[in-house]
Amino acid sequence: MNKDEFLKKLEIELKIAKNSVYTLKNYMRFNSQLLDYTKKEPEEITEDDIKFYVAENLSDKASISIIMFLASLKYAYTNILKKDPTAGIKRPKREKRLPVVLTKDEIFSLFEALSNKKSRLMISLVYATGMRVSEITGLKIDDLNFEEGIGYVRQSKGKKDRMFNIPKFLITKLRKYAENQKAHEEIFLFSGRNKKQMSDRNVQKIVKKAGVKAGIKKEVHTHTLRHSFATHLLENEVDIRKIQELLGHSDLSTTQIYTHVSPEELKKIKSPLDTAMGR
Repeated sequence: MNKDEFLKKLEIELKIAKNSVYTLKNYMRFNSQLLDYTKKEPEEITEDDIKFYVAENLSDKASISIIMFLASLKYAYTNILKKDPTAGIKRPKREKRLPVVLTKDEIFSLFEALSNKKSRLMISLVYATGMRVSEITGLKIDDLNFEEGIGYVRQSKGKKDRMFNIPKFLITKLRKYAENQKAHEEIFLFSGRNKKQMSDRNVQKIVKKAGVKAGIKKEVHTHTLRHSFATHLLENEVDIRKIQELLGHSDLSTTQIYTHVSPEELKKIKSPLDTAMGR
């Protein structure tokens, strides 16, 4: 079986299992890169080939990159060739890193740096709802109910639908924008060229460029806005279980990382000395 046949079979397996577009894209890419690197047929790939590739190409990357790479190979080879050349490779432990969070002033500076109306509306909605980049690009006009002031993220991570509130501050502008999109027979709220879905990469570029223009020294990505959304809700004393629902987290422990990020929450913690002195 040559590389093209192998990748086609992998694509079919991923689609049958209804994996996300993100998973499909990454699993295809990782398997293709390994075969290009080794210049071998899929049946010839060994544990050592994979180790050499990781050592040469991924050793300076975050642990999650290696974990995802190995997961993509395991999925492909167990489903197609009924063997697992990654079985003997020890997975690294994930690094525990606190997410980057923007202050509210930095958020407003970012918005100001977005001169394009469409971009400003889109990025404002990302922050206001905590959407992932794939969720904002996949958001359709019919997913919005302006009468009730709500919208739906369809089949997001974990194959779940979830509801979000359309911010009152944006509802008039969004309704007008959506009506204009519908008049042009668009399906997606923020469409790309030729009425197709906008690429995640394009949105990432918009956010990163705005962050530089705004003079923000932190690394700014669309997921930074999601982290900021959750942290700012926590600072506004919104119950963490409600934040879990808004983010679409299946496990509360995933949401609880924000309790370690919020400066306002940390400020509420009294020193034991203050407690002992009755302050």
